[in-house]
Amino acid sequence: MKKRTFLSLGLAAFAAAGSLLAPGCGRKGDLPTINVGLIADLTGSRSAFGASSKNAAEMKVARIDEQGGIAVGGTKYDLKLVIVDSQCTAEGAVAAAQTLIKEDTVIALVGPITSLEAVPVAEAAEAARVPMITPGSTAPKTTLDATTGQPKKWVFRTCFTDAWQGAVLAKFADGYVRAKKAAVLYDPASEAPKIQAELFKQDFEKTGGAVVAFETYKSGESDYTAVFAKIRKAAPDVVFLPGYYNDVAVQLAQAHAAGLTVPFLGSDNWGSVDFLKLAGKNAEGAFYSAHYQPDRRNELTGGFVISYKKRFGDQVPDDVAALTWDAFGLLSEALGKAGKPDRQLVRDALAGIREYEGATGRMKFPAGSGDPVKTTVMYKVEGGKPAFVTNIEP
Repeated sequence: MKKRTFLSLGLAAFAAAGSLLAPGCGRKGDLPTINVGLIADLTGSRSAFGASSKNAAEMKVARIDEQGGIAVGGTKYDLKLVIVDSQCTAEGAVAAAQTLIKEDTVIALVGPITSLEAVPVAEAAEAARVPMITPGSTAPKTTLDATTGQPKKWVFRTCFTDAWQGAVLAKFADGYVRAKKAAVLYDPASEAPKIQAELFKQDFEKTGGAVVAFETYKSGESDYTAVFAKIRKAAPDVVFLPGYYNDVAVQLAQAHAAGLTVPFLGSDNWGSVDFLKLAGKNAEGAFYSAHYQPDRRNELTGGFVISYKKRFGDQVPDDVAALTWDAFGLLSEALGKAGKPDRQLVRDALAGIREYEGATGRMKFPAGSGDPVKTTVMYKVEGGKPAFVTNIEP
């Protein structure tokens, strides 16, 4: 059974079936509500992502409530957030989307985070003509039509894509790490890690480097002895591990046990509050890419971080939290421009946004594309904490 959570601010009533709006009650003005759906991994192996996304979504909707609602076509509305657990599976994510679209009649979907879930949900959203914003799915095919290869019309994101990230990581491995030989270990059944591995290999070889080991594993494996022995024998200068934080924590421990002492490189899939807790000292010295810099001296970033820490026990918000916050910010701007709470009008408003400034920085959306062009942040783990290395600009 799908886990569902309702956050109805201002004591607004649940929406009636078949309608995007429901009358509010018990608050000044008796504001009507607009339903917004969040698909999050609340249970399963990547539940830390789901918790961060849920936290940021609830905080953003609470902020809108504190500001007296959101103005759409001259009328103020409360947002009612309906959260459904995807259970860390593609099937669960699609079922969650169908529930939100058909039963809760949401005006838009936010999520899922991972590409394994977001790609099929994007197909469902496109078919149902419901706007979707994924905070974390970096796979190119999330926003591309599978038949034509052209951009989907109803799907957007607040994260950069792997087409950009692969080039960034290859450039960093070559220019900063000074690596000439690289090894890669990835899960071919996991959408984003697979694409990241393939694009890194392609782009690293373009720099003149050689990928001396290109190995695979199944998510959840616990014994990497043989594969790391093979990688060590290949003598790479850097090892790229694009898997998700829970798998990578195990891999780093066993890589060190196998005698690998070269630098390790990771992607945004490491960007969870649980990564350093799980990896511990084995992450020391490793590099990884990220979507934002929490200590950036910027009012939007700083304000978000301070508010999040105050609300959630001094916890620094991870990439997923910041990207979810920006996804709801982008949706709020589109709602304000739409004129009325209508899916087509909200989609058109999203498509018309050329630039958006959020907690993760400035996003520029080329005409006809739901993919933002934005900066990548590189970190190195030092003293058990992420230390800023550099920004890589588009």
